[in-house]
Amino acid sequence: MSISLRRLTRCAVLTALALALSVAEGLVPLTIIFPLPGLRLGLANLVTVYALCRLSGREALLILIARCLLGSLLGGNLMALAFSLTGGLLALAVMALLLRLSCLSLFGVSIAGAAAHNTGQILAAMVVLGGTAPLVYLPPLLFCSLVTGAVTGGVSILLVHRVPALGDIKS
Repeated sequence: MSISLRRLTRCAVLTALALALSVAEGLVPLTIIFPLPGLRLGLANLVTVYALCRLSGREALLILIARCLLGSLLGGNLMALAFSLTGGLLALAVMALLLRLSCLSLFGVSIAGAAAHNTGQILAAMVVLGGTAPLVYLPPLLFCSLVTGAVTGGVSILLVHRVPALGDIKS
């Protein structure tokens, strides 16, 4: 199944946006509020939620993988790829499943995605370090995912409801 030029362009633009948001959030010192190393707001998740709601799961997956690969290459840290990709894939899977439930809003889906992302990163750390020591870091990260997921969830609701699907934009 080939992807049309229009869909490919949409994915490329959204990938660039997700990458830009990821770089920009690295400039925000969230660790001043929550002193946990590596803690981020998860702004790139906005693009993932938008893609899941307005495009397809396949396209959201392609955008996520491209963002993680490009982000680790541009950042010069290939080890970060294991953490971002593991967390991102788990978050995408959880959010895709939860979006099918009518009883859960984007707010709740985003919080669950943030928690899944943090859990995925801890699982990656356990594999890289070869032990269970990173599990100690999971409870504070899950607490922070309530805050970060709530922020991105609120913005996601605005985005999905107010920004038209990219196919609906008149050229």
